[in-house]
Amino acid sequence: MARVHVPDTNQDISDPKEIGAFLAPFGINFEQWDVEGRIGPEATNEEILDAYSPEIERLKQAHGFVTADVINVTPETPGLNEMLQKFDKEHLHTEDEVRFTVRGSGVFHINPETSPVFSITVESGDLISVPKGTHHWFNLCGDKTIRCIRLFEDMTGWTPHYMEDSAHKDYSPLCMGPSYLDGGHGKKFDSVVDI
Repeated sequence: MARVHVPDTNQDISDPKEIGAFLAPFGINFEQWDVEGRIGPEATNEEILDAYSPEIERLKQAHGFVTADVINVTPETPGLNEMLQKFDKEHLHTEDEVRFTVRGSGVFHINPETSPVFSITVESGDLISVPKGTHHWFNLCGDKTIRCIRLFEDMTGWTPHYMEDSAHKDYSPLCMGPSYLDGGHGKKFDSVVDI
């Protein structure tokens, strides 16, 4: 189940409707799709894309996506730490970043221009669409496992454009943490994971 956390105000939201309402003003789309009984735990990438083809086609038609794939990350993924380092620093993309989590969990940190930084922890069944130009970064949760459907406007995928004055240094990763610690070096999320 998804969770939104705002460390500056210690706000914690876990109700799906409230999460959607909180994210909407930032242009972030949040949906929940069924996973139980729809795909098996050993489903292939092709089986996953086929099972969710109606939802994928709806998003393609509505937002101009041209392709979808499935990414499967585990602790055994070759070059995992190098791959994660591409996305754990504050950056933006020139197209929307859309992910539907089939298995595992991760956390998006969003740094809006006019509001405090907040995090969105996503788990199995959660779809999130981060609009192009949104300052954000991403971390895996402690088990370093996530399997997601991704949609793209460009066949080459997302390119991160990094921020010079990055806020990610002041925030530790979290997964499902309802509180933050202020350790004298900015705001800290709890449930820190080492990636």
